[in-house]
Amino acid sequence: MSLKPFFAKVFARNIYRKTQLWATNPIATQQRVFEDLIRQAGNTQFGVDHHFDQIKTFEDFTKNVPVRDYEGLKSYVDKVVKGEENILWKGKPLYFAKTSGTTSGAKYIPLTKESMPFHIEAARNAILHYIYETGNADFVDGKMIFLQGSPILEEKNGVKLGRLSGIVAHFVPKYLQKNRLPSWETNCIEDWETKVNAIVEETFDQNMTVISGIPSWVQMYFEKLHQKGNKPVGEIFKNFNLFIYGGVNYEPYRAKFENLIGRKVDSIELFPASEGFFAYQDSQKDKGMLLLLNSGIFYEFIKSDEFFTENPKRHTIGEVELGVNYVLIISTNAGLWGYNIGDTVQFTSLKPYRVIVSGRIKHYISAFGEHVIGKEVESALQEAIIGTNIRINEFTVAPQITPNEGLPYHEWFIEFENEPENPEAFADALDNAMRKQNIYYDDLIVGNVLRKVVITKVAKNGFQDYMKSIGKLGGQNKIPRLSNDRKIVDLLQRG
Repeated sequence: MSLKPFFAKVFARNIYRKTQLWATNPIATQQRVFEDLIRQAGNTQFGVDHHFDQIKTFEDFTKNVPVRDYEGLKSYVDKVVKGEENILWKGKPLYFAKTSGTTSGAKYIPLTKESMPFHIEAARNAILHYIYETGNADFVDGKMIFLQGSPILEEKNGVKLGRLSGIVAHFVPKYLQKNRLPSWETNCIEDWETKVNAIVEETFDQNMTVISGIPSWVQMYFEKLHQKGNKPVGEIFKNFNLFIYGGVNYEPYRAKFENLIGRKVDSIELFPASEGFFAYQDSQKDKGMLLLLNSGIFYEFIKSDEFFTENPKRHTIGEVELGVNYVLIISTNAGLWGYNIGDTVQFTSLKPYRVIVSGRIKHYISAFGEHVIGKEVESALQEAIIGTNIRINEFTVAPQITPNEGLPYHEWFIEFENEPENPEAFADALDNAMRKQNIYYDDLIVGNVLRKVVITKVAKNGFQDYMKSIGKLGGQNKIPRLSNDRKIVDLLQRG
């Protein structure tokens, strides 16, 4: 046994204490962040255009700075991308995190010398909080794997750009480098399937103790390990006891993972994005992730059912309520102002402030006024499979507004690992669970506006094939849990 676990525990205790200093003073902490952001960006073009010199209060800020998404900020971002300085934040950014996605092509999210350290610290602190609470630190002697994008970076007008996970790879602390897999060469492989195969070969005989990545892509890695070793992942990696994930809810995958691993392992949920690292699971006992109020990000919250109304109220941290669905709005030390990242959150605790990611403001079903969100379909599915042998690889939900016959319905496209013995009973259980999750959906069923859910089976690897067909296999890409149209499912069915 090395000394590393001992020192990890000492470090964990110190970080826990530091966290408590701001977590127990949330409103004052956010006020300090707010004032600091306004002060530092006062002389930028954005700051001048939006009269930062006159902003003294949050009310002043809301009057001067509207809520925008990427398209709304794009005219400023374009100038930053061209190499201009002091536009959204002082100086130039260190990097651009390039992400797929808007109506006008790729997004370029700035990362600055002020914002970058928080991305690194948050991931580290999540692990340290786990060590502090559980006392488990032996894993630091083993190998850790982080499934992520390629660290090869392009350059645009003097600023390097790439995927966030690839950029972060350049900042892995020296004390972790020896323990970290895959190798740099393997990490640089662009094709996801080729990369996963290489990772399997590289890790198969290693003492893997921590595995991290988006569940859908880790699942692919586990399946290939299982095929190669012809035994559960937990037998291949006997000391593997910690899974770290972010990006999607783990619950729909949990049963499949435990089957692939052959036993339960602890997990830590993270809430990272190119725009900032917002939260991490700080406790194995309490639901939700600790919202990082001291990380150069000022948060606002708009109730999602008010979001599309004219001038919805913008709430600060001291005004939020438990269980309400909020659109997350951020202003950051990377120069994003009143920025809608598209995620919705719900608070599970107000002392400290903990959140769950409840869905995407653009990913919902409201074809009939029901406004079903991601959290509701995930919770309903979870309830429907409790006490059964049903295991699910992947799923998405879409409305069927114009069926060939009968009433419209919500159609669930599910790739089963283990199919239900009685499909009709499963569909009934799923529908009943959905009715409990969403009262508007229940009203539509009771009122004979909709019929019960229809389940359509997706062939094995159907979702992987779909992601491959649109060039989004691997990396940070994930299947939306639901959509208000049938674009995704039409492609799925064609495949």
